[in-house]
Amino acid sequence: MPAQVVNKDLQNERNKCTFNQEEFTLWWVGGEEQLKEKRSRETYFESQPEFQDKVPLHFASHQELYEETIRKATVIFSKVKKLLTDQGKYDAKNYVHFMEALLGSGFIKEGNPLGIHFSMFVPAIMGHASPEQQEQYLGKALNCEIIGSYAQTELGHGTFLRGLETTATFDPQTDEFVINSPTLTSYKWWPGALAQTVNHCVVMAQLYSNGKCYGIHPFMVQVRDSETHMPMPGIDIGDIGDKMGYKGVNNGYLGLKNVRIPRSSMMMKNAKLMRDGTYVKPSSSVLAYGTMVFVRVIIVRNMAQSLAKAATIAVRYSSVRRQSHINPELPEVQVIDHVTQQAKLFPLVAKAIALKLTSDNLWQMYERTTSDLNSGSLDRLPELHAIACCLKVVSTSDTATGVEVCRLACGGHGYLTCANFLNYYSLASAASTYEGENTVLLLQTARFLVKMWNQAVQGKPLMPTVSYLQNYVGKQVQQFPWSDSVPVIISAFQAVVANKLRLACQRIEQRKSKGFTPEEATNFTGLELTQVAEVHGRWFVLQSAYEMFEKACQKATTPLISVMQNLCKLVVYDEALRIRGDLLRFTTMTETDLVKLEQNYEACLMVLRPNAVGIVDAFDYPDFVLGSALGAYDGNVYERLFAEAMKSPLNQEPVNKTFELYLKPLMKSRL
Repeated sequence: MPAQVVNKDLQNERNKCTFNQEEFTLWWVGGEEQLKEKRSRETYFESQPEFQDKVPLHFASHQELYEETIRKATVIFSKVKKLLTDQGKYDAKNYVHFMEALLGSGFIKEGNPLGIHFSMFVPAIMGHASPEQQEQYLGKALNCEIIGSYAQTELGHGTFLRGLETTATFDPQTDEFVINSPTLTSYKWWPGALAQTVNHCVVMAQLYSNGKCYGIHPFMVQVRDSETHMPMPGIDIGDIGDKMGYKGVNNGYLGLKNVRIPRSSMMMKNAKLMRDGTYVKPSSSVLAYGTMVFVRVIIVRNMAQSLAKAATIAVRYSSVRRQSHINPELPEVQVIDHVTQQAKLFPLVAKAIALKLTSDNLWQMYERTTSDLNSGSLDRLPELHAIACCLKVVSTSDTATGVEVCRLACGGHGYLTCANFLNYYSLASAASTYEGENTVLLLQTARFLVKMWNQAVQGKPLMPTVSYLQNYVGKQVQQFPWSDSVPVIISAFQAVVANKLRLACQRIEQRKSKGFTPEEATNFTGLELTQVAEVHGRWFVLQSAYEMFEKACQKATTPLISVMQNLCKLVVYDEALRIRGDLLRFTTMTETDLVKLEQNYEACLMVLRPNAVGIVDAFDYPDFVLGSALGAYDGNVYERLFAEAMKSPLNQEPVNKTFELYLKPLMKSRL
């Protein structure tokens, strides 16, 4: 961090830190090389004059904001590409590394309009295109010679993919597909960058050949001319309007009328259509999950970072802000000294870390499964799909809620745009609905869990993330022996999932016996099923965090081990208190045990208190990435708030023209 005059209270907090922050940071970012690259990249971009806003973009018009964000996005791409090319890391093999460098640093608060190109368009090519098609498109996409979006959601359909209405009908006479949006509700709606940015699009459409529908498949469609950027014939394309957040992402709509593309523009890595219109189905229907699973893995990683940033802002501000007396004989205390404030913020710090560790674990699962797919093994893809679904739900809902808690914890000042909570909240809130609405995703996880439960009942082997269900097969609810140790509490989550799943399956069968169809019985059991799926996701978060904390502690110094162990306890206790009713129901926990759990939770808050600022500092977010007047490293909150207010266009003149136009006539009127 640069040398600054730091707020006295904030500096005192840093002086209390008991562990080596650089050691924590190295662990947090993944090692020395990653930290060096991260800081070098941040220092480089912070020094570039192209990224200095003379007037904050929240004062700009819709059009001005887009034009400025696309300018920044193109500059960022060019500079990141050069940096990685110089390091020999700019190619498809290092694609994820490049994407994190480009999108993960949060250089554009309003959202990067090229983000969808790298987070979905390029992965769609990698996941759906044949080797020949990848040779045709992938290099151009990586170099931004073509810029694309991923058009799946429609005006009338989102998560329910089978209901999509866009059609791609094969014409055997010309060896082409004819793509149409037959209704208003079939217009593609929401794809990022679609409005004015992209010239290509992966369009998901119902494939028709020889009079038969073969379901949803991806097609590469050019939507704008490469030279003039004018819409191609038959293309109706534009902007969907203002949104709560992601204002720079340029979400658009797309209508297609008799748009002809070659048969070779159907992405044929998995399914294929032959010259005579014969359909060759993929080896497994689950192969279509690939791009969506990849995006959900990335979402979990992004949510961890967003929550960590929001917590950084709130913890620093709470250390500077003084409010109320604890002892009337003494001065007002720092807000962070109030236990109620600690209970708001400290669990969120721990949760952000737990989500980041979970995302690391999930990414390892994704890489293993992708490797298996390349070897022809599809066995674990349904398992990855199920866990990615419920983790997307847990991470987005907890981050959206957590950011709002951080905002409220900062009082009125948290409501200001320059606090930057609005940005983090809108990112998490949007992620709760895109790439699968959260309730639907929980039901998808639940469907997998029901299938696994039935396999367990039949004595069949289970996949690793659900193998614990085998311990609870039986017709009766089994109470799990409770103790307050972290591993036992995590196992208690397994007991809750298994017993709630058993009851849900029993209720499905009871409803079927009364004459309901399996689909109706499942619908009526939806509340129980979504609860089961969520607790399963929360178990996975705790298990992942615990294992990775334990692994880190094997190499850490004693002071950092103490901090990590306390963070692990705090997130486990916090999650356990969230489901205390289920624990009382499905374990041997007593009221005395519950009181002890609450006391342990409060003790963790007290232990974390002197290291709170040290931990969020160790997240290592520079001021220009945090983008917050409340959360800057120097803690000069009030000076920064005033400086931000002075940037308002309304403060550039002593009297606004509305005085002569409206106010003065009103005051002088005799009405």
